Amino acid sequence: MNARQLEIFRAIMRNGTVTAAANALAVSQPAVSKVLHHLESQLGYALFERIGGRLVPTMEANLLYDDADRVFREIEVLKSLAKTIGERKIGLLRIGASQPVTHSVLPRAMKAFRATHPTVKIHLHTLPKKEIAEQLLIGDIDFGMTLSPIMAPTVRSEILAPVRMVAVMREDDPLAGRDRIGPADLAGRPLISYGSHAEVVGPALDDAFSDAGLVRDVSIQISSSVGALPLVEAGLGIAVVDGLVAWNGFRDITARPFVPTVTTQLSVSTDAARPMSRFFKPFLHCLRDVL
Repeated sequence: MNARQLEIFRAIMRNGTVTAAANALAVSQPAVSKVLHHLESQLGYALFERIGGRLVPTMEANLLYDDADRVFREIEVLKSLAKTIGERKIGLLRIGASQPVTHSVLPRAMKAFRATHPTVKIHLHTLPKKEIAEQLLIGDIDFGMTLSPIMAPTVRSEILAPVRMVAVMREDDPLAGRDRIGPADLAGRPLISYGSHAEVVGPALDDAFSDAGLVRDVSIQISSSVGALPLVEAGLGIAVVDGLVAWNGFRDITARPFVPTVTTQLSVSTDAARPMSRFFKPFLHCLRDVL
C-alpha cells in the first residue's frame, strides 16, 4: 500500500462513497475507483462491498483502518515538518566551543541568534581544542570556536578577533591598584597560567618574561582560563590568562591588562569537506555583532 492508495482508502472509509471521497480529495470518481481496484488486486481481497448504494467496509478493511489512519497522519506530520524545514523555520545547529568561549561571547551570540531563529535547536559541545577538531572532522559538529585556528587539511579557520592576555587577581591584592601588570610585578608571586607548551600563547608569555630578564615560573598550570577562577578566589596566586572571559563580572575578582601585549586569536572553523549548515552564516553574523 503506497501513500496514494492509503489516502484514497482512508477517504472512502471516512466518507462512505467513492463519489464523496473523490470530492474530498478534489479528484475524479474514476480515478478513485481505479486506485481502489488496483489496491484490492494487490492485497488479494475486497475492502468494500456495495450494499444499498453505499460501500460497506469488509472485516479486512476495518482491521486495516486504524493503522492506516495513524500512518496517514504521521505522513502528514512528516510533510509538514519537511515544509517547515524548507522554510528555515526549524533546524539544528551543532557548535563545538572551548570553555573560555562558552563562558564569554557565545551565550550573547546564541541569544541574538535565537531571537531571529527561535525554533532552531542548538547542540553545544564544550570541549578542548583537540576534541573540537576531531568532532569537526568526523561531522559531529557544524563549526568550532577556539582561541587559536584549527590546523587540518580540510578545515577552514577564520580569525574573528585578537584576545589580549590579562592578569586576574583578587580585588584585595596589592597589585589591584595598578593600571597594568608586567612580568616584574609578578616576580616572586605564585603564578597561575598556561604551560610553555600551550600553542602560541605559552611561548609568547615565556618571551615576555625573558625580555624582562625573568623566567616565567608557573606555580599552577592550567589548560583553560576558566579553570583559574576558583584558584584565584582561593588566594592561590595571580593568573595570566586570556581576557575573553568577563573577569570583572565575578565578585571580589578584578583583571588588569598584561604588558607587553600578548594575544591569542578567537577563531571559527568549519570543515570544507562537509556541507555547511545553512544556519552558520546567520549565527556568525550574530557573533560578529557581539564582538
